[in-house]
Parts: sequence; C-alpha cells; structure tokens
Amino acid sequence: MTTIGNTQDLRRNATLPRIPEPSNATVVPSASRSISPVEVQTLKARQKAMWESGDYGQVARSIVPCAEEFIARLPLKPGMRVLDVACGSGNLAIIAARIGCVTSGVDFATNLLVQARERAATEGLDIDFVEGDAEALPYSDAKFDAVISMFGAMFTPRPDRVAAEFHRVTKPGGFVAMANWTPDGFIGKMFEVFKAHLPPPPPGVPSAMLWGYEPTVRERLQVFAELKTDRRIALMRFPFPPAEVVDFFRRYYGPTGRAFDALTPERQAALYRALVELQTAHNSSGTPDTTEARAEYLRVVARRSE
Repeated sequence: MTTIGNTQDLRRNATLPRIPEPSNATVVPSASRSISPVEVQTLKARQKAMWESGDYGQVARSIVPCAEEFIARLPLKPGMRVLDVACGSGNLAIIAARIGCVTSGVDFATNLLVQARERAATEGLDIDFVEGDAEALPYSDAKFDAVISMFGAMFTPRPDRVAAEFHRVTKPGGFVAMANWTPDGFIGKMFEVFKAHLPPPPPGVPSAMLWGYEPTVRERLQVFAELKTDRRIALMRFPFPPAEVVDFFRRYYGPTGRAFDALTPERQAALYRALVELQTAHNSSGTPDTTEARAEYLRVVARRSE
C-alpha cells in the first residue's frame, strides 16, 4: 500500500519570498494562437481515454491522507452543498460527505465514477456522482457553498473556462478551494522529464503547472472577492524502491502509461531511466527499499462576494 504523508506548511509564519518565474515548460502560449473548438474536442477525447486507462483508483488511494488534510483545513459544515470537480474515484467528495455535507462529484472518466459510486455505497454515503466537463459544469448558477478540486481541474485545456464555471456555480459568499502541483516542485520536475521525451502539446494549451503558479492563479481568479494561497508539501511515501515507483505509475497512472505507449522501445528505456533518476535523486527516505519525495503544491481558496 502506498501512502502520502500528511501535508506540511512549506513556510510557517514567515514572509514568502518573491515567487520565481516558472520554467520554460510553463510559459503561457502566445495569445495569437488559441486552440480551436475542433482541437479542443479532439484533445478532450484523448484525455478521457488517457484517464480511463490504467487504474487511477490505485493512485487515488495513496493520496487519501493528503485529501483528508486538505478538507480538514476548509470551513466545511454539515448541510453545506459541496461539489468536487474532476473528482476521480471520489477522494474529496467522500471525505466531505462523511462530515455531513450534501456532496456532488463530477468527472469525465466513466470508470472512475463507477469506482467513486462503489466507494460511497460501501460507506453508506449518498453522493451524486455525474459524468461531465469541468469547462461546462452540468449545474445551475449559484448552486454550491463550496467547489473543490485536488490535482484534477488543473489539467483541463482551457483554464479560463474552468475559472468562469467555478465562479458561476458557487453561491455568493461561497468559496472555491484547489490543490495544484507547482511548476518548481517535485511533480513539476517530473513534468519536465516527460516534456523532454514526448511531443509538445497542441499550440494554445497552457501548461497545467500554471495552476500552481500564484501570479497566474490570481489573474485567473480575479473575479473572486478574496483569494488566499499557501504552498504546502505532500510527503509521498512508497514501500518500494524508486524503480518500482516508476513501475507503479506506469501500470496504474493513465498519463504515465500512455506516455510510454507513445514511444519506441529505445525512447521508452530512456524515459524510464530519467524517471528512475528523478525518483532516486529526490528520495529522502532513510529506509532501504522505500521511496519518499517532498512534492510541493499550491493550496488556493477563493471566496465569492456576497
């Protein structure tokens, strides 16, 4: 069983230094080139197939402690209406429902919704899981007291649509909370490895890592009345050595599996070596045959005006 330890404040009670500019992988594409509707639909179909491959439920179980800590820091109360966007197999939605929230979850991966419904049924929780698009949420205006997303909505191709939809479905006085990997953290470095071995994304699609870059987040969510962010660390622990961590993600995490499938055997071997080197270099575990990495993410809480 893989585990991710409780997240920790990256800096406690300290003035944050100037945020570094994101790396080349996270530069916003030129505004002169926007992705066309046809390209968007093609890309989304590929993303859906990618997330439905492997078994993300295995990976999701490993981040339950991180999800629990994330929810514990939010001002959720019984009876509040909560939406988990890009909910996957239901981590956040299930935790919110346990504390008495009236909870919904939306995702475009059909198999993950099946897993989410099974998990909720096992615990006797009444959660409305539906298939849908984070860029066109299937809900009426001002329906939810809280809209939440952990390492999910950040991967949509049109962040401006996501921000607008988050604001639309949030009640006046309600809030949006996101957990997004940062471009300069461990996961950001992993994305750099993939970038070096794979073809570039379609022009006009910004890096998902920009959702972890505070100035960009403030720009995207400027319609909200109040915005707070803090950088935190998820301690990612696995009970096997770095090479087996790569094997785990290749088997269960759809994006990693699809990345390997797109390469020739020679390039697969090169990608594998690079990922093992990354895991090894960032392994802070002092226990043999275990792997621990400190993965930074940006916690975002944006409140809509009354």
